[in-house]
Amino acid sequence: MRRERVVVLALDGVYPFELGIPSRILGAADGRYEVLTCSVDGRPVRTDADFGVTVEHGPEALATADTVVIAPVAPAHLADEVSDDILAALALIRPGTRIVSICTGAFVLAAAGLLDGRRATTHWQVADRFRRMFPRVDLDPDVLFVDDHPFLTSAGAASGVDICLHLVRKDHGSRLANSVARRCVVPPFRDGGQAQYIEQPVPEQGAASTAATRAWALERLDEPLTLADLSGHARMSQRTFARRFHDEVGLSPGRWLIQQRVVRARHLLESSDLTVDQIAGRVGFATGASLRQHLNAAIGVSPQAYRRTFQTAR
Repeated sequence: MRRERVVVLALDGVYPFELGIPSRILGAADGRYEVLTCSVDGRPVRTDADFGVTVEHGPEALATADTVVIAPVAPAHLADEVSDDILAALALIRPGTRIVSICTGAFVLAAAGLLDGRRATTHWQVADRFRRMFPRVDLDPDVLFVDDHPFLTSAGAASGVDICLHLVRKDHGSRLANSVARRCVVPPFRDGGQAQYIEQPVPEQGAASTAATRAWALERLDEPLTLADLSGHARMSQRTFARRFHDEVGLSPGRWLIQQRVVRARHLLESSDLTVDQIAGRVGFATGASLRQHLNAAIGVSPQAYRRTFQTAR
């Protein structure tokens, strides 16, 4: 079994938590990955905490990588242009290598011109700054990560876990990704996007949650659920339910239902031999054509292409 080499680039001002995510998550994938950490000059790196990090490798490790991860730095360390030593390090990456950024790591890729014309994301708190600096990048600040192969970008902090699990799922299938998630005591797939974490007014005291209704809906995705059905279960008016739902999840009920149906469809495409039409019926899409449309909108591939990817991984 060939081990995929993942090289994490640590820059001055790096967040220690995010720096360790690739090693922790990918390192739990039954030996499928070898994770190395490097700096642009092979020297220790200052972190955003009160300690530094000594790395074992210099930039030459990037030339050996199958996947490169750009770890994030504190906003104070972000610059309008990439320094010459960072550009020199990035130039060592072989063409076609998969490149992943966590949080503000997207600024490094964008400043190097690697994300021009591509869809990407970063932490919602620096989204406006990112747009001003890099108008040629199609920024989506509402999602947890974006896979625009060979570049993958993720939102803040714990979304590094999400994107690393996505790598495992994409490379080796959902069974191993779920196993890694259990070992690391994290959810295998988080619903909603990072919009749910944006600062919002505190709900009124005693406000009812929509969590129970979301759980109820997940058991009935094959049914034609409406806003009236959801609000009725929650015993709220439709207007109150829709507002509270958006406050808690960051999505409208309709968008959330589509997202959950796509998630369920992806699982069935990975783990079953059901036809596209059969899967569409089981997850609540009226037709196979509707499933194809929503899957393509979500991840940019057809059901057949998605299934081929995971059958190969299995």
